[in-house]
Amino acid sequence: NMLSRKESAMPTQNNSSTKPVIFEQSRLGYVDIDAIDLPRTNAESKPVIELTPEQRYLFDTQGWLLIPGLLSEDEVDQMRAFCYRIHQQPESLPEAQRCTIAGPLEQLTDHPFIVGFMNEFLAHPDLSSQDCYGFRMESSSLTIRSTGEGTVGPHNGHGLMRLPGDSHNYRCIPGQARSSLTCVVWELNEVEYGCGGTLLISGSHKATYLAPESVKNPNSPLWVTYGCPAGSLLIFSESTTHSASPWKSAERDRVAIFSRYNYVNSKWHKWEPHPELLESFPPKRRTLFRPVHVEGNLVSPV
Repeated sequence: NMLSRKESAMPTQNNSSTKPVIFEQSRLGYVDIDAIDLPRTNAESKPVIELTPEQRYLFDTQGWLLIPGLLSEDEVDQMRAFCYRIHQQPESLPEAQRCTIAGPLEQLTDHPFIVGFMNEFLAHPDLSSQDCYGFRMESSSLTIRSTGEGTVGPHNGHGLMRLPGDSHNYRCIPGQARSSLTCVVWELNEVEYGCGGTLLISGSHKATYLAPESVKNPNSPLWVTYGCPAGSLLIFSESTTHSASPWKSAERDRVAIFSRYNYVNSKWHKWEPHPELLESFPPKRRTLFRPVHVEGNLVSPV
C-alpha cells in the first residue's frame, strides 16, 4: 500500500516530496507521515534506540544487520543461566515460565533497539501509538548447540516475489522498506567467525533468480556469516536466504534466542505464549501479542 509521492499522479499530493505515501485504512485518504507518532519508549519507559542511517542502509541492502555487544555482561549472565535452566531443568520453573519470553528474557521482547528497528521496518502507522506497538511478536525459541551440532539447510529468499498471505516478503520504494516476518537472534555466548553462526546470503531478500546448487555447500563464497561477543543481536529478514551451520567451538555452546516479529495482520507460526505469562506483562508489552487483524486493532492498554 505504499508508493512514492514523486511517482503519484494524485493531484492532492505535493509531487516535489520524496516521502512515501501510505493509504489510510479507508483508502479514501493518506496517512500524514509527519504526524505519525510511533512509540518513543518501551514498556519499561526506556527510550527507543533509533537506527542510524548506516544501519538502516545495511539492513535494506544486505537483508540482515549485526549489532555487537548490545547487552551488558550482567544481563547476559542472568539470561544465559535462565536459558540453561529452561533447557536442563524445566520442572524447576512454573509451566508459564518455561519459555524464552519469561524471567530475565522478558525484557528482550521490546528491547529499545528492537522497538526502534520495528518502528522503521515493520510498524503499521495506523495501528500504533505511545501505548501500543504497531507490530507483533509471533514466536520465540531457544537454541543450544554443542560441538558438531547443527546442519546446513538453506531456505527462503525472493522476498519481492511472494504471494499475498506469505509473510516471507520484502517490500520497498525509494525512502521506505517493509520486512514483514523478521527474525531476531540474541547471541548469549561468543560466536567465533565461521564457527557456527547463522549463514546468510546478502541481498537474497530481493533476488529474482533461484539460488544455485552451490548454496548447499556451507563453504560456498555466496554465504556470509559473522563473529560477535556475547550479548550481540542479529536481525535478518526471513525473506533472506539463510541456514544453520555446525557449531565448531569446543570451549562454549551456542546459546541463542530466535524470535520472530510480523505485521499486525499477519501470522506464520502456530506458537502462542502462555496466557498466565501474558497477564503478568506490562500493558504496553502485551500489545505485542494481540490478535491478528487490522480493524480496530489499535489497543488502548488499561
